[in-house]
Amino acid sequence: MNDNDDFGTDGDEVTERVGALLDLCKQKNIKLVTAESCTGGLIAGTLTEVAGSSAMLDRGFVTYSNSAKTDLLGVAEDIIERNGAVSSEVAGAMAEGALARADADVSIAVTGIAGPDGGTDLKPVGLVWFGCAASWAPTFVHKTVFPDHGRAFVRQASVMMAIEILTETVKLAPDPQPES
Repeated sequence: MNDNDDFGTDGDEVTERVGALLDLCKQKNIKLVTAESCTGGLIAGTLTEVAGSSAMLDRGFVTYSNSAKTDLLGVAEDIIERNGAVSSEVAGAMAEGALARADADVSIAVTGIAGPDGGTDLKPVGLVWFGCAASWAPTFVHKTVFPDHGRAFVRQASVMMAIEILTETVKLAPDPQPES
């Protein structure tokens, strides 16, 4: 995955990437679910910008607060207390919780520090953890520290990274079984 700061956020490129993901989801008969903290629904919103997105998106959870992560996704309070909301453990638990609570095959979860405040030496502004769970594979997490070019940049870069993670994950899905 590309961790540089060239995330091509112009509308045509975003639409093209989402369109390619939609085509892939249709081909593989895959439904998606999102679980978003720092992006506040931008991933689901971006996916639904493309006509026909209902064929790939089951639902999206916006879980900005810790209590929302616990109440809506089942993330254990002790995981958040032990590791902080911005952590690999929470991203993975968010992804698994979303997948368990949706009629979907793949989930993407994002939790991070978009700024301008909230960063520390250990968890700087721009730190984003992604979790991805799939019905056919183990959950994985991905850490990115985006350049601190402002809150909007971090959030939009997170959306683009999520689309990239989803696309690469769906490519690995088994082909659908023919109806008998």
